[in-house]
Amino acid sequence: MKIDVLTLFPEMFPGVFGASMLGRAQEKGILDFRLHNIRDHSESKHKNTDDYPFGGGAGMVMMAQPILSCLDAVDPDHKAKRIVMAPRGKTLTTALARELAKEEHLLILCGHYEGIDERAMEEMDLELSIGDYVLTGGELPAMVLADCVSRFIPGVLGSSQSAEEESFSAGLLEYPQYTRPAEYRGKKVPEVLLNGNHAHIDRWRRQQSLRITHERRPELFAQFDKTTLDKHDRRFLETLKNPEK
Repeated sequence: MKIDVLTLFPEMFPGVFGASMLGRAQEKGILDFRLHNIRDHSESKHKNTDDYPFGGGAGMVMMAQPILSCLDAVDPDHKAKRIVMAPRGKTLTTALARELAKEEHLLILCGHYEGIDERAMEEMDLELSIGDYVLTGGELPAMVLADCVSRFIPGVLGSSQSAEEESFSAGLLEYPQYTRPAEYRGKKVPEVLLNGNHAHIDRWRRQQSLRITHERRPELFAQFDKTTLDKHDRRFLETLKNPEK
């Protein structure tokens, strides 16, 4: 996958894109990150990229011209899936990340200041948010999006199972994990993980995911596919809801 990022602060990205999983994926040729400084495309004498908003109001707004000129240079035929990181956008989810991972080319525009001229916004395909809060710019959300999507591209993760077993992949939070030694500072690994019975281990992990989701993010069950619950799951959830029964 090719990922172009349009930003006012390209210096923020190399550390994230060049390290760990994303860095190794680039070395293997699986991912191709390219950074583009919007300021380089400004036609003003001082390379301005922002101006006062029509109608008044606090702060500055990113101008249409530098963004549209940058888009023309990077994606002249509009072949990329164009995404702008904006607080008013659709919330990023695992399901959406899976869909975006099927694209061959993503273009991510990072907003800044008090917003972006709507004429530039109209040239984008999708507005995305990473949560109901506001950051100083779209650079950090762009990194989050790139990392999240990349995990579903074949070859990026060391194990194809990893993306399927983590939090939210099945609509539930992840179960607890342990590694050696079996006892440390008086705390022991649950016996079920040591007996080698994989059916029991799978059942325990499933129940732990249900329990943690029930306790910490119960609202996730509203979006959860109930058809994936078997009779053991339903019985276990009932004990969580009615512990005295």
